[in-house]
Amino acid sequence: LVFTEEDTYGLYSNLLFKYFLAEGVVCGHDLCVASAKEHPDNILKELPAPLLDDTYRNEVGEEATSVKSEDFQDSMKIAWRYQNLPKMEASPTSSTKFGHYYDISKRMSPELFQSIKRHSFYLHEESSLEPKMKTCNMNSAYARLLQSIQRIIYQEGFDGSDPQKKQKNILRIGIQSLGSMLWGDDICSSDTPEDIHSLTKFLYVLRGLLRKSLSACIITVPAHLIQNKAIMERVTNLSDIVVGLESFIGSERETNPLYKDYHGLVHVHQIPRLNSLICDVSDTKDLAFRLKRKLFTIERLHLPPDLSDTVSRASKQDLAESAKLLSSGCGAMAIGKRHLDF
Repeated sequence: LVFTEEDTYGLYSNLLFKYFLAEGVVCGHDLCVASAKEHPDNILKELPAPLLDDTYRNEVGEEATSVKSEDFQDSMKIAWRYQNLPKMEASPTSSTKFGHYYDISKRMSPELFQSIKRHSFYLHEESSLEPKMKTCNMNSAYARLLQSIQRIIYQEGFDGSDPQKKQKNILRIGIQSLGSMLWGDDICSSDTPEDIHSLTKFLYVLRGLLRKSLSACIITVPAHLIQNKAIMERVTNLSDIVVGLESFIGSERETNPLYKDYHGLVHVHQIPRLNSLICDVSDTKDLAFRLKRKLFTIERLHLPPDLSDTVSRASKQDLAESAKLLSSGCGAMAIGKRHLDF
């Protein structure tokens, strides 16, 4: 169960949501898309097109050459003051290729959809077909969604009940903006919501369905609207992976020259750990994302050096000592002998 905290305007979290579904199409997995805001068919039509390996190398090569010219102009300015700093890898991932790359400027061709099965749950259509229902003090929309997911898992054989089936497949479930007012939940609009345990019960049952079936699920939640911290702690504990996106749009960092190369920050709150009662915490603290011409990339946050002439040469040794702490986060650089002003 992948839990994604939406950014303020839901732009970049929606992009991650589509990446998850697009990877399922390329791998031949079955899809189940649930939404109360946008029709699932429209979401699938806007999935990014996959990039071939050669095309990806060309794209990265073009962007690398454009960045090199900018780096060369600043290289002489920072030579003596930052020559002792360790080199940082921009990408936090290893060199081995995992997954596929996608071009967000193009839409996925309809031919790729023909080989997979697609299931959709649009709340407004489901509400008109069935009478309102409330099960176990749970929101009626959540109850309908659980019934729909359970029906797909059992009818399509993802629960493993059909041992005669030789070819096993995976079901990818995507639920958009869960917990918002569109789902009939009031946790985003009130500090003391009426259905305070409704989302928790839904995730508890959903996690049980995922555990006993060949399925994976991603949900996006407008966490910035939920004022009740107890609800967020419960949702986090019921999830396997928790990732938060913090966009710079509308914030002071949008005009800050230190963050001019990035569009937001990525917070990895929780990652799964096998055979353990507690979840692992990522050792990479400073991650940022940027939306390029065709690619959405997540990199280590590498702040530009201070190019002002007011810094004396005496601080060169302090910079070298503080550079050792850079791997644990840019915020840790202030632990050195002197406080560094970025």
